[in-house]
Amino acid sequence: MMTDQHLPLLEATPMLAEVPFLPHMLSGDCMQQMIFVQVNPGETFTIRTEDGHFQCITGPAQVPMVSPNGTMPPIFVPPGYISQVVEENGMRKVLILPHSMEFHPSLSPFPQYAPLYSPPHPSVLHHPHIYPAELSPRYIHQLPAVPIYTDQDVMCHNMSVPVCEDHLVKVQEEMQQMLKGGHGSGARAAPLIHSGPGPFSKGGQVAINNGLGKSHAGSAPSPTPPQHSGRTRATPPTDCNIKDPEEEMRRVQELLSTVCKPAVSEVTSHSVVLSWCSPLTKETEEDAGSSTCAHTGLLLSYELALSQSGTEGDFTLVYQGKDTTYTVEDLRSDTTYYARVCVACSLVKGVSSETVTFTTLYGVPDIPATPRLIHRTKSSISLQWRSPNDNGSKVTGFCLEYHEGEQRAFKEVYSGLAKQYKVMRLMPSTKYAFRLAAKNNVGMSAFSAVLNCCTASCTASPPAPPSAARLKEAGAMWLSLEWSAPCGPASQDTLSYIVEMEEIGSSCGFQLKHRGEELSCTVRELRRFTAYRFRVVAANSEGHSQPSVAVEYRTQAEKPGRPDPPVLHVPAEPHRLHTVWEAPEDDGGSPVTTYVLELSHSGDKWDIVYRGPLRQYVCEGLQEGTWYRLRVYCQSQGGKSQVSESLSVMTAPLPPGPCQALHTTGRATSSEIPLSWDPPVWDGGAAVSQYCVEIAHSAEGSQEQVFQGTDAHCTVGQLLPGRTYLFWVKASNSAGWGPASEMCQACTTPGVPEQCNAPQLVLTTSTSVLATWETPVCNGAEVCMFRMAWGVEESALELLYSGPFSQHEVRDLQPATYYYCKVQAVNVIGAGLFSRVAIVTTPASVPAAVEHIEEVEEEPLGGVMAATSLALQWKEPQCHGADITGYNIDIGEELPLCVGRTNYHILENLQPDTTYRIRVQAVNDVGAGPFSSTLRLQTAPAPPEPPLLECVVAGPQSLKLKWGESPGGSQSSRSTHYCLQVQAASDRPVCIYSGPCRTFKVQRLCEATAYCFSIQAHSESGPGPLSPPYTFSTTRSPPLQLRAPKLESVEGNKHMVTWEALQPMRGDPIVYALQLLRGREMEQLYKGPATSYAWVGQAGGGACHLRVCAIRQAQDGTELWGPWSLVVPVPITEVPNEAPPPGGCPRPHTERGWPLADESFATALLLCFVVLAVFFAVLLQYLVIERQ
Repeated sequence: MMTDQHLPLLEATPMLAEVPFLPHMLSGDCMQQMIFVQVNPGETFTIRTEDGHFQCITGPAQVPMVSPNGTMPPIFVPPGYISQVVEENGMRKVLILPHSMEFHPSLSPFPQYAPLYSPPHPSVLHHPHIYPAELSPRYIHQLPAVPIYTDQDVMCHNMSVPVCEDHLVKVQEEMQQMLKGGHGSGARAAPLIHSGPGPFSKGGQVAINNGLGKSHAGSAPSPTPPQHSGRTRATPPTDCNIKDPEEEMRRVQELLSTVCKPAVSEVTSHSVVLSWCSPLTKETEEDAGSSTCAHTGLLLSYELALSQSGTEGDFTLVYQGKDTTYTVEDLRSDTTYYARVCVACSLVKGVSSETVTFTTLYGVPDIPATPRLIHRTKSSISLQWRSPNDNGSKVTGFCLEYHEGEQRAFKEVYSGLAKQYKVMRLMPSTKYAFRLAAKNNVGMSAFSAVLNCCTASCTASPPAPPSAARLKEAGAMWLSLEWSAPCGPASQDTLSYIVEMEEIGSSCGFQLKHRGEELSCTVRELRRFTAYRFRVVAANSEGHSQPSVAVEYRTQAEKPGRPDPPVLHVPAEPHRLHTVWEAPEDDGGSPVTTYVLELSHSGDKWDIVYRGPLRQYVCEGLQEGTWYRLRVYCQSQGGKSQVSESLSVMTAPLPPGPCQALHTTGRATSSEIPLSWDPPVWDGGAAVSQYCVEIAHSAEGSQEQVFQGTDAHCTVGQLLPGRTYLFWVKASNSAGWGPASEMCQACTTPGVPEQCNAPQLVLTTSTSVLATWETPVCNGAEVCMFRMAWGVEESALELLYSGPFSQHEVRDLQPATYYYCKVQAVNVIGAGLFSRVAIVTTPASVPAAVEHIEEVEEEPLGGVMAATSLALQWKEPQCHGADITGYNIDIGEELPLCVGRTNYHILENLQPDTTYRIRVQAVNDVGAGPFSSTLRLQTAPAPPEPPLLECVVAGPQSLKLKWGESPGGSQSSRSTHYCLQVQAASDRPVCIYSGPCRTFKVQRLCEATAYCFSIQAHSESGPGPLSPPYTFSTTRSPPLQLRAPKLESVEGNKHMVTWEALQPMRGDPIVYALQLLRGREMEQLYKGPATSYAWVGQAGGGACHLRVCAIRQAQDGTELWGPWSLVVPVPITEVPNEAPPPGGCPRPHTERGWPLADESFATALLLCFVVLAVFFAVLLQYLVIERQ
């Protein structure tokens, strides 16, 4: 932009600065003028601030400038370029272009891969016309500080793109020569090197932008190839063929990504030397002797980054340049760092290298802070200090030194780990100097700053108060004060002054703001336009003086901030605008006293419509539907603010006037009328947006909208033929609808008749219907004929009648059937639409005859019902409109049998083996239908009666039953089977036998238990009835046979007889009987519940035996004797007098029988067995014959 030095040859894009001149004055000076410099995206604007530093502003931004003399500032351009002022749309633009470059208003976009910052250059200097000292720094965009690079660094980071235009090459060569002649003598100057078309550009124009270079991506290459015949030393020839730019860029990026990780050397506690190798050197070694093109001519830059949080942490850029060695300083001791390097070449940047790790060494402690005086006396001074950073090695002690008065040699007074010390044996009123150092295992740190202090005096007194503070200079946020030293004799001690400040209206009191030996100070960070009170206190080694007289000063006010644009308080009206605005966020420290509202109707002419303290105003007398611009600024004691942004608002329009000349166009049809009209003469301040056409059948009738649109013509459709209609039209704009136009009358042509109403269908009989209908509107032509369609399906109606009459009777209809009917009117124009369909239902009738009556064979009936009943089934007939409620079954009796609505019935109480004639008749609410055809059916014969059941043999666990033939049975006994059922207690009956036999022995029964038996006979006619129950009981079971008793001799002829014991049987007790056998004589020795007996043997001749049996005593008093046990022989002894048996039982009596020998008794017993065998043989033979 503005420069007084030659710029180095750098890439740039054209810079476009808009410089509008504002008509208003600043600070009352008509010669000064505000200039806004427009910085486009991707551009950088460099200026010098009031403190002498350079400020870089990166676009997009607007930089306000002040021209002191109100003229266009001069523009200094580099050699080979020209400045040109272009006025476009009322704006003046300053363009910096090469001699041969053409100006294009629409520039190509900034490339996405370009760097986001543009480094400043020292050659861009300050010009007084651009940035005067009066411009406040707060109007400058505050951007992060950007490092300043040398010419060579800038060339490395912004290497120029190879260009094809000869004139651009010449311009660069001229600038390169000027650079070598004037500024190229530096030690690090490098020649400009142009390589062939490669990865840095796709071809395009090159321009200069504020001394920095950028390339336009996507711009078309020059149609003329570059001329290689006139190459200079700056453009060496190359043998590389032109390849794809994207492929070249990828290859270069891969090359830059091959950089090795940095090498670490010379590690200290606060610095390290990092070095790395260029990837071009590696490529040259690998490709030595190859004929391919190498990239050794590329200018590279390196970025070195450090991190303390690992390889995945945040890396901080510490170096950027072209050197391959860098010394990193200001590091922390005993800290691990991670370093990596990245290589960049122009716009191409490679991947970062691998990370190298290093740890700094231990170091001496940091310089400690100055010791602090905590107490003093006439002969001692107490000092206190803090421990500094140990830099990785623990602090092992402190060294405190001092010197007295004018002595320059310090002496050690304390060495140890304590952090405070009291220096003793000092002289009163003597000045001493102290300094402190810390030490650890590495060494001792440097000494701290010197602390000067005095011991107390015996006669000294605090100084007198100084003079009141005087205002030297005032600013918006600072006040500069000065004062005089206190009066009186001069003291040997140096006086220091304390400035205290109190803000008026606050309750904080006086606060310390300055301490020093100067007689002036500047208090900063104050509030604008605020009153403060100040006082000064003098202090020396003896104490503090009384404060001076408090004085009050006020900071100055600044200009108020730019207010927000005004807004509408209520929606805009046709002739007035009610606007309001807010006070600026920054009032400059003083209240705003005046607001000025300006109004502009067209152009740049602004009229003041309001000036006052209010923040609202109503602008009246405006035109409807007109655009206005409003802006506001404010004034205070600090001055006048900038003008706010303008508010563009349009007053509300009014509805337009009536439309003109509504008339018909073309020929009307039976359903359409074309209309057209002219726009209204007055549009109400807004363009007509649409029209609305309304229709009515009469002047008194209601109007309906039939058209709404932007066209000035329409065709009204869906009209009735042969009708007269009235039409109106009205226009609308953004304000609403205007009044209606004059009425227009038009007629439609005749048409087919209207649709008839649905016909009325009346039942004359149950099978005939009379259809009548009304004549519809004829639509201008009389109706001459009617057509009637009839049918049972709505979708398939057939034409039934055609004639001039409005009624017709339909006969021979089906009962309970839906019929559909519709009619149509016909005139000379044509046939109208069919009417809506009318529905009629014929009345219900009796059901139809029952069909398919049959006997049910699949479910045979059992027992008696098979001989006295018949099962019938039939198919349900048509109901004829009324649901079937039941059926009548006629079996030849006087009255038929009535059943419910079912198609299955069982006829009961019939005669067995009898033929019946059966008919069925359906019945509904209307009546009974006809009978079905006759069905002849015969009942089955009656089943047999049950026989008489009796028990012939009863045992404890079995019952033998017997029964005879069925009474009155005429069927063969061989075809009759019997089913015997038993029921014990509450169990259900169980069939235990089924067969032709008449006897059955029931086994496995319980003793003394009653069982119920019933029997049923089965024949070919079916199962007969079950007999009444018969009850039979089993007998009780005798006890079991005991083992032979045991006989033991006690003494002499006395013996002890024992036998086994049995458990009670079903609650009945068991007693035992002991017998003595002498030949045929039996003598009962004992009967009782005991299982032993003491028996005394009797003398006598012959053998004696003993036996025992168990006896079951029932609850009813009966006894059941069990079988006798085997006998036990008794030795022959003399029988003494017998003692009474135990338990007080009487002496058993002796039973005497016939005296028989053993051989005779055996013979008699054998004869008995033979007789019994013969008897049983005869009985079995008789039973077998009877069964056959």
